[in-house]
Amino acid sequence: MYRILIVEDEPEIIELLRLYLEKDYRIYAAANGAEALALLREQKIDLAILDVMMPGMDGFQLIAKIRESNRLPVLFLSARSQDYDKIWGLGLGADDYMAKPFNPLEIQARVKALLRRTYEFDTASSSPEEEANVVVGELELDRTGCLLYRSGQPVPLTSTEYKIVALLMEQPGKLYTRKKIYESVWDDYYAYDDSTIMVHISNIREKIERDPKQPAYLKTIRGLGYKIEVPKEPPRS
Repeated sequence: MYRILIVEDEPEIIELLRLYLEKDYRIYAAANGAEALALLREQKIDLAILDVMMPGMDGFQLIAKIRESNRLPVLFLSARSQDYDKIWGLGLGADDYMAKPFNPLEIQARVKALLRRTYEFDTASSSPEEEANVVVGELELDRTGCLLYRSGQPVPLTSTEYKIVALLMEQPGKLYTRKKIYESVWDDYYAYDDSTIMVHISNIREKIERDPKQPAYLKTIRGLGYKIEVPKEPPRS
């Protein structure tokens, strides 16, 4: 049974989420960032639902701490619904962001989708051909370990970032629309605004490109989508 950590300073919201999730998952709860970090050290947590506005350490500070050592999927649940807050949260490494008030059934669906694409995708059986590493220039995708390397050095990706990179590297040079990326990576119909994918793409560029402002690998085809291609010239060291 997957283990879900809810970090929220409002007991009513914790109980509402528990009501809708505990029949399928083991639920842990923390009222603040310090309690959450302690639970993450003590328990194997598979997914975290974080509030943003909490006393002491807020959700943005908490995810920065989490991402220092953990790639577990993170869903933000916050009353701060401005685009800036959403983009900031995704930029810090969140996989999803929902605004309050929320529909508990939508929370159920998003949690299920995050867990499915993070764990069931990673452990799905594959043919010998699929297990081989994919190399594009100095980038190497290790399918078995679900890791990405640049010039032999590991690149720290979130689960969502890894899925996007894996999709694009499978067929270098192939153009993927935002709709195709969303439906392939999120395993759902296309219902996201474009800013979500754009933030993830920007984060990936910061990690894989030597000059993110002039990307050698991850290209934007304006008005159409994205692709990864082999650089015409080796990237400068």
